[in-house]
Amino acid sequence: MFIQTEQTPNPATLKFLPGREVMATGTADFPSAEQARRSPLAERLFGIEGVAGVFFGNDFITVTKGADKDWHLMKPAILGAIMEHFTAGKPILAESAAASAQGAEEDSEIVTQIKELIDTRVRPAVAQDGGDIVFDSFTDGVVYLHMQGSCSGCPSSTATLKSGIENMLKHYVPEVLEVRAV
Repeated sequence: MFIQTEQTPNPATLKFLPGREVMATGTADFPSAEQARRSPLAERLFGIEGVAGVFFGNDFITVTKGADKDWHLMKPAILGAIMEHFTAGKPILAESAAASAQGAEEDSEIVTQIKELIDTRVRPAVAQDGGDIVFDSFTDGVVYLHMQGSCSGCPSSTATLKSGIENMLKHYVPEVLEVRAV
């Protein structure tokens, strides 16, 4: 198994491409070791000294390191953990976590339009950088978005949020006045 790595705009994260599907649908964000319990692979990655966050996309894994750690020391252990996990055929998420589906309430027309724009125009571009942006809520003209993976804590995420996403949403949805990160 050959796993490629790519740098992201966030120097604290690296994108690992195992050459196969990671998440069939959606994404999974593990900003702490406690939250990683629902994923055998995330738990294993948090067992590596210096790992501060793990994010799973469709065909990639983004790992965030602590500020005082070096990639050249961590990268071999991360590659080994990912390779062993996939070679053993273990699941990405524990069955109980994969089976738990949240009931969605019906969205307003504006929220539906905002979500569609984020899903079709924003998320694919952000996924290329090893992250994700997920709709949180829309209140009083303000769209709240949750930044995950390499987007979380990225120095350029504020510029992306304000210059890119906010301008696009304001253009297509006049009710949007501002975009903020949660």
